[in-house]
Amino acid sequence: MSILVHKYGGTSVADEERIRNVARRVIRAADEGHRMVVVVSAQGDTTDHLIDLARRVNPWPSDRELDMLLAVGEQISISLVAMTIEAMGRAAISLTAAQVGIFTDDAHKKARIIRVNSRRLDDELAAGKIVVVAGFQGVDRNNDLTTLGRGGSDTTAVALAAALGAVRCEIYTDVDGVYTADPRVVKGACKLTQISHEEMLELASLGAQVLHPRSVELAKQYGVKLEVKSSFADVPGTLVKEAGQMEDVLQVSGVTSDKNIARVAILEVPDRPGVAYKVMGDLAAGNVNVDMIIQSVSRDHINDMSFTIGEDDLDRAMAILNKTIAGLGAKGVVFDRNVAKVSIVGIGMKEKAGVASAMFQALADQGINIQMISSSEIKISCLIDRERADEAVRAIHEKFFTGGVQVAREAG
Repeated sequence: MSILVHKYGGTSVADEERIRNVARRVIRAADEGHRMVVVVSAQGDTTDHLIDLARRVNPWPSDRELDMLLAVGEQISISLVAMTIEAMGRAAISLTAAQVGIFTDDAHKKARIIRVNSRRLDDELAAGKIVVVAGFQGVDRNNDLTTLGRGGSDTTAVALAAALGAVRCEIYTDVDGVYTADPRVVKGACKLTQISHEEMLELASLGAQVLHPRSVELAKQYGVKLEVKSSFADVPGTLVKEAGQMEDVLQVSGVTSDKNIARVAILEVPDRPGVAYKVMGDLAAGNVNVDMIIQSVSRDHINDMSFTIGEDDLDRAMAILNKTIAGLGAKGVVFDRNVAKVSIVGIGMKEKAGVASAMFQALADQGINIQMISSSEIKISCLIDRERADEAVRAIHEKFFTGGVQVAREAG
């Protein structure tokens, strides 16, 4: 019998009726001959409520203790889903990450899965049980609970699918696939029937909340067949696949924005070898990811260095940088939270000129100023004022998907 992995997000298990809907869908797949592993997230806004509770008792909780608290949400969900499946006449068992054997590094709040011990899963599946696993969590070398970051249940599902050799991993959410933009922001957004791993990884990293970036990395690395589907409608979803397997390739596949970022600038940095290494090395040691790095032209042997980071990392980054710049002799460090990153992604842009100019024109026509620019072969990102992010996404989407700029080319 083939193994099939389902993953259900928080909205899919938000209340009793939705949990029953999940149980019915899982049982139906089992009746079709699959051995089922089900990964679930915390119900609805549970994680946000737990974070709020933590902040009320301690405004600055340690990352370890926060992980201990947040892992509770998934444990509630797995037990409720398993109970519901049992009530419908099928054998089921709920397992935490520790019980399964999902081992991570010790980077609390954004841990990475190192390995999965599938022995317990193999035994429970062989016994004919539907196995319901807590997403979003793991254990480190000290057996401390860790969490994988927002959306981390996707990563759990793909990692389990890879470890078990599953025939497919289906990610069920409140949308019925991957769209050219967030349908809540752009009314004319279109569902994609397929998207490449590379494009999906860029979109996920740039703010699209459909899939966790690490889950896409794992799917590509281990050849896991991945599909994004709706929990609430039996319709085809979006297949995430190798670029060479795409029937057609769009110049631009999606437009997205990320409002959870901040811009940091180090002022009057001495222009000498090793400075950038020191700054970025200290941030990396503090587990702060950096993006969109710009260094100004040297003047009188000094320059300014600007970059973006996740807004959640800002306090940690500022504490690190205030120590770093003291040793460098820089003038100071400042930050701005009122920024957002808008991006376009598409493997087709590698072979088509004029994509950047079309994006910049869309922003210029709306009077939106660009503060920073970064690009790769398949993406272009612009930093703008946060309050204009949705407007920017709509304008860019209109330019490429309605305004006649977009063309498709055949896959290579």
